[in-house]
Amino acid sequence: MSDNGCGFPAPGLHSFLFKPLFTVGGFEFNKVMLLALITSAVVVIFFSAAFGKAKVIPGKLQMVGEAGYDFVRRGIVYETLGKRDGEKYVPLMVSLFFFIWIANIWSVIPLAQFPVSSIIAYPAVLAAVVYLTWLPLTFKKHGFAGGFKNITGYDASLGAVLPLVVVIEFFSNVIVRPFTHAVRLFANMFAGHLLLVMFTVASWYLLNSWLIPGAAVSFVMTIVMVMFELFVQAVQAYVFVLLACSYVQGALAEHH
Repeated sequence: MSDNGCGFPAPGLHSFLFKPLFTVGGFEFNKVMLLALITSAVVVIFFSAAFGKAKVIPGKLQMVGEAGYDFVRRGIVYETLGKRDGEKYVPLMVSLFFFIWIANIWSVIPLAQFPVSSIIAYPAVLAAVVYLTWLPLTFKKHGFAGGFKNITGYDASLGAVLPLVVVIEFFSNVIVRPFTHAVRLFANMFAGHLLLVMFTVASWYLLNSWLIPGAAVSFVMTIVMVMFELFVQAVQAYVFVLLACSYVQGALAEHH
């Protein structure tokens, strides 16, 4: 029985903790790690199969692969960076998009039923990949002085407020940016999974009580939440990659 005395097993942080599947030398391998590895394998295997033996007249798998690849390339990368600057970043952005999307989709897959992105470590690593692409690119493109101006918004015409602007912009771009980039993805998937668990558990709990009509309502809400989560999962992958492209675009932009 739960602490609230009603017997309802309310979801909480324990819903995001998993016992290790096995332990090797003190290293614990759990369900979330397994899902992350499967996600990587799915992305690699799918695109290898789709483009490994590409044909002029594509088959069904190649058509699906091309549609997904072109969606990210034309709909996100080209729109943000342009074709000339963006082409070299297409593989990275495609990889990020599909990894995040599939990692999120596990939330509604039977047996898996958990979004990898709801564990902060995974969005943090993905945000770090973007950060370590953006920051060195900024200094490579503009040199040390130009790169500093780029990330701090340095503008001598600001006069007396320039030091304040430099501090704020530096803190925002160098420290806050990677943090918010990771947390945006994590928080959305964390909250979504918590709601799904709550309505699912509530449906079962009410079905085994005298509030059977309430179970029906909760079950309908579960279906609605699944549909909504499918939408959010794709949107979060899109937003993460869109922001990544905007950061790269900022690194390549000329400072005035």
